[in-house]
Amino acid sequence: MPLEILLVLVVGGIGGITILLHLTGRSRQFALTPDLARAQWSRHFPDDVIADVTVAHDQRTALIRTTTGSGLLWSFGADTVARHLQDYDWIEHPDGFEVQFHDFGTPSTRIHLDDIERAHWRHLMEPA
Repeated sequence: MPLEILLVLVVGGIGGITILLHLTGRSRQFALTPDLARAQWSRHFPDDVIADVTVAHDQRTALIRTTTGSGLLWSFGADTVARHLQDYDWIEHPDGFEVQFHDFGTPSTRIHLDDIERAHWRHLMEPA
C-alpha cells in the first residue's frame, strides 16, 4: 500500500474517532458536586475520613478537608485528580489561584474562583 494512502487512512481514522467521542459526550469535563467530590476523593484515598467538601462555582475543583488535613480534587478531562495539600505553593492569578505542587509527578492546576470564593478558599487553604 502506498504511504500516501496509509497516511490518509490513519489521519482519517484518528479524526473519525475523535469526532465520534466528542459527539457521544465522552470529551466533556467531569463536573463536581459535593457528593461526587466525596465519592471521587474516596476513590483516590479510601482511608481518609472526609470532614467537609467545598466545590468551586465552576464545578471543576473541590477543596476536601479530612481529619488528616486538606486536599484538592480537580477535573482532568473526564476523570479527576486528587492530591493532599502538602508541600505546595499557591500563586495569585486573575482567574483565582494556581497551585504548584513540589512533586515531579503532580501537575500544577489553576483554580477558577470569583472574588468571594477566593477569600473563602484562601482562608480554608491556609496551613493550621
